[in-house]
Parts: sequence; C-alpha cells; structure tokens
Amino acid sequence: MVSERTVLLRALCGLLLLLAAAAPVTATAEPLAVPFQWRQAFIDAPDGTRLHADILRPNGLADDVRTPVVLTVSPYRAHLAYLSEPRLNGGPSTDNLQADMFLRAGYTYVVVDLRGFGGSSGCPDFGGPGERSDVATAVEWAASQPWSTGKVGMFGVSYEGWTGLMGLATKPKGLAAVAAFEPVVDPYSYLYMQSVSWKFSGKPVTETGVRPADLAGLEHLLIASTPARPDDSPEYQSDAARLPLECYRQYLADTTDHDGDSAFWRDRDLVPRLRGNTIPLFLGQGFVDYNTRPYRVFDLWNGLGPGEHKAWFGQWGHRTCHDKCGTPHFDTELLAFFDRHVAGRDVQVPGPRITVGQFDGRWRSETAWPPADVTRVPVRLRDGGYTDRGLLPGPDSEFWSVSEPLAQDQHLAGLPSVTLRAAGPANATVAVELYDIAPNQQATVITRGIAPVGGETTEVRLLAQDWPIQAGHRIGVRVTDVVDDVWSHSPSFAPVTVSEARLELPMLTAPRTADLPGDVTEGIVKWRNEKTIPLDPAVLTDATVPMDLPNRLAGR
Repeated sequence: MVSERTVLLRALCGLLLLLAAAAPVTATAEPLAVPFQWRQAFIDAPDGTRLHADILRPNGLADDVRTPVVLTVSPYRAHLAYLSEPRLNGGPSTDNLQADMFLRAGYTYVVVDLRGFGGSSGCPDFGGPGERSDVATAVEWAASQPWSTGKVGMFGVSYEGWTGLMGLATKPKGLAAVAAFEPVVDPYSYLYMQSVSWKFSGKPVTETGVRPADLAGLEHLLIASTPARPDDSPEYQSDAARLPLECYRQYLADTTDHDGDSAFWRDRDLVPRLRGNTIPLFLGQGFVDYNTRPYRVFDLWNGLGPGEHKAWFGQWGHRTCHDKCGTPHFDTELLAFFDRHVAGRDVQVPGPRITVGQFDGRWRSETAWPPADVTRVPVRLRDGGYTDRGLLPGPDSEFWSVSEPLAQDQHLAGLPSVTLRAAGPANATVAVELYDIAPNQQATVITRGIAPVGGETTEVRLLAQDWPIQAGHRIGVRVTDVVDDVWSHSPSFAPVTVSEARLELPMLTAPRTADLPGDVTEGIVKWRNEKTIPLDPAVLTDATVPMDLPNRLAGR
C-alpha cells in the first residue's frame, strides 16, 4: 500500500516539475488593481468535508454592511500556485477573475476551494455529487452571512464555469444568477469524442494538442496535491497535505473510462439536469477554443427554460472577451447582468440576447443559435477509402469531396454532421474535416469531428462554427483516420472503406447585417495561421460533388 502511494506521488512530482519547467520563469500572481479586505473561513459541508473560503470585501467597508456576493468555486485557487504558476506573494488567488471590477462595484467576492483542492479536505470527484454538494453549500453559506444581502451570483471560466452550472443544477437558496464562460457541460464529451480521446494543448509552450485526455485525471490530482504556503493556517496546511490513496485510485479509474454510457459519466452530464432552468445564465463559448470545444454547450443552451439568459458565442479561445476580442462592451454587459440579477439594481442589461462573433471578424445579434432560419443542406459525399495509419504518412491516408466555386456568399452557422457506412476494424476511426478553400488553393479548417468505425452506420457530429464563406470559394470535405494534434488514437494499420456518406451543412438562408461593434479577435488570427494549408490542385481532380446551397440574395 505504502509503495503504491509512493510511486504515484513520485509520478505527480515528476509531472509538477515538467509543468514548472514549461511555465514562464517570471510567472507570478496577478495583483488586484483595487485595495481590499481579506479574511478566510472554513465551511462545513453536509458530509463532514471542510471547505476553505477566501473572502474579499471592498476596502474600508464595515463588517456589518451587507453587499451582494460574487462567488467562484474552484479547484485552481491554492494559495501557493495558480495551475502551474507559482504565487510568490501569497494571499488569495484572483488571477483572471475580474474581482477588481466587482469590488469597485460594491460586491463581496468569495473564492471557495472544491473538496480535495487548496485548503479544503476530502476527495475530488470531477463534477460528481460531492462537488455539486460543495457548490450548493458554498452558495447557501455566502447567502447566509451577516455581510451578505442573501443574493449570490457565480462567475467563472472553464472548470470554474462548470461549477457555476453545478449551481444551476442544484438550485441552492440564494443563487440569483450565473455567468459561465468556456464551461464543461458534460465532462465525458470534454475528454472524449465518441470514445476517442481529445488532445489538449501544451501551453504555455504550444497550443498544439499534445496531452491525451486520459492524463486529465492525473493532472487534476497533481493540482489537488499542491502544498500549502508556510504562512497558511494549520487547518489549511493539514487539508492541503492530506489526500488519501483511495482518492487517487478511483479518480484515475473513472476519468480514464472511454465508455460514455457508464454510470459515472451519465451522473455528471449537466445537459439534462439544466433542461428548463430559469435562473438567469450568461453563457460564453468560443468557436476556436482548444480546450472546452464548441460541442454540447449548445445542447445545454437550447434546453434552458424561460428567463433573462444571455450568451456570447464567437471567435476566441479559452477565455472571456474581457480582452483580445476587439469588443469594448463585454465588461459593461457582464457587470450590468450581475447588477440587475444579483444586486437588484434598476438597470437594463445592454446588448442582444445572443452576441455572435463571425469568423470574418464582424459581429451581429441573434435571438437563437443556431439561428432560426438555418436549413440543413444534405450533400452526398464521394465514396472512398483510407488506411488507418495514425502518425505514419502515406498516399492512402485520406480522400476529399469538394464543391464547385460558390456562385454567391454562403454562411455556415451550427453543427454539421456526417452519416456514413465505414467498413473496417472496430478499433479504427473516421475523422471528417470541413474546409473553406480559397481560389488560391489555401484551405482553412472550418470544423471537424471523429467517431470509431463500427456498426451499420457511423455518425460524426462536427464542432459548431459561425463562418461566412465568400463567393468563388469552395467547400471541401476531408475524410481520414485521425487528426494527430487533435485526437489521440492507436492505429489499426488496416484499410477502411467508406460508402454512402452524407454530409449535412447548417446554412443560413438569409444574409446577415453586422449590427454590433467589434473587430477581428486574436483567435481568428491564430486559427488562420495554424489551420490553413496549401492544397495540392490534384486533390480537386475528380473530387467535385454537387451542393444545393441556399439562395441568399433576398434580405432577412
């Protein structure tokens, strides 16, 4: 037993050293731009777990002055380090939380560590009943404090956006609104696409996918093993040092299960749990996010109940649009959303229900996404075949179907899908990539998807995008085994034959007017640089297929 734990701890320490070596040498905690009061507390969860909280109050505010509360519940806010970045100055971890904006506006900002992380006791359970209980406990605790008005709004990106959605799922007393950006909505589809492992980036060295999703559990255990600082309280230090071996074993076994129908994964899927939700949600998702891909988040969005929900969908990565989106109005809308729903102030939230950033750098408003006038255009693709060879190159690795040059501008908005018959070994995969091919043969990836080969038919649901395609360009479809920097796949080295392949393209039937201010995002520039390839003209030979695309000359 001792030997097994020692081996695992050594593996975790090795991974920590690897991440530390990859982190910028000058990385330090991001200081807040406003003065604040800081205190700490421990919260008793129903099962006896003790949750650590950092409480930030506007400077000079008396203890008995009640304020609305913004809450982030997180696995990432240890006092010693934020993810792989050492926090040399200590204190509460507030990097990327926009806590200064909320403090200026008169909110108390509370950060609570999930069980097993930071200064909290217990075992992490990756979005399971323990973590959902932690979120409910944290909200109700914050709402009941003498310095709270009783109204709590949750804010976060990524895992911290996921915990906000857990709040919506548990509906704790006092939860007034949630802002969740790039959230996990279904942890299975976050790690696996139809049982095939996603690859995550190697940031800060590279954004290219290099880390298979099977390592995610180990990486989270590494974060959970972050020690306390010497100046932390004895209880914080004790909880940070204690992570029982049984936590490790079960966590690793569950998070490496590729079966999306297991009880573990079904229990953690928030899409059905949030169906009909009426608590106001401000949801954000980047179409070019390398981490939480634009996939089932739209199932969640379109399953919400009535309410003053709001969304931003556009061309950015794993972040909010606080900066690097060319949009000066994101923070204004975010603060107004909290002021209205959490602080109870008599303000209107500016902007449309849905803000959409198109891939051409223009911005528009929508009332639904995918938009209501989208039609799904069926396209019969060419039959063909390839060898499931993985990293090994070869002339038989792919085949293409390509449209004629478009007679007029077109606009894809939604999630394309492909249904096909693929004959080959069950451990082979079929990947589909959709391209925008310019007249100079430069082809840019629009979106992609993958599925295992097997069964009578194979369904491949591609990621979502909102992408205008200019007249004179072509739409290209590449069918292959795998995209090596996107998915992790052990090849079968066997031939796969594809027949009766049918693509469905979600295309707007009416033109759109760019009615919102905004510019080209950093995400668009990166995507064009990294996802554009020169296409051999020979690829187009005998590859043309008809596409009966909408006539979009009429106005909306």
